[in-house]
Amino acid sequence: MIKYETKLRVRYADTDQMGYVYYGNYAQYFEVGRVEWLRSLGISYKSLEESNIMLPVLNLNVNYIKPAKYDDQLTIITILKKKPLVKIEFDIEVYNENKELLTTGQTTLVFINIEKNKPTKAPQNLLDKIYARFD
Repeated sequence: MIKYETKLRVRYADTDQMGYVYYGNYAQYFEVGRVEWLRSLGISYKSLEESNIMLPVLNLNVNYIKPAKYDDQLTIITILKKKPLVKIEFDIEVYNENKELLTTGQTTLVFINIEKNKPTKAPQNLLDKIYARFD
């Protein structure tokens, strides 16, 4: 398992009329967590794309427990529980500064070869970095 924590402050533009984070924005928060999780391994989305790999979302599940509010400092915990092959699956937990669990979710992405527009195995450099840190 590999976990990574990302901090994010809720912007006014992220909220609805009630002052709560609009439900659709959680997909963006999950993306921030995934991008920073990859970056913590020394890999960026940009470098994946430059090596002809893209990672579209195949599945997204969100469980809303408590609302996040304007100006909350959120902690997004992104967790990889199993080693990827053609797909990579993340579990996500979002907490506020009081350590209250606000939201959980899962995202599944698929490795796509850009030139062939077909699923492909995860890049070896990514697998090497994951296997080196996997508990």
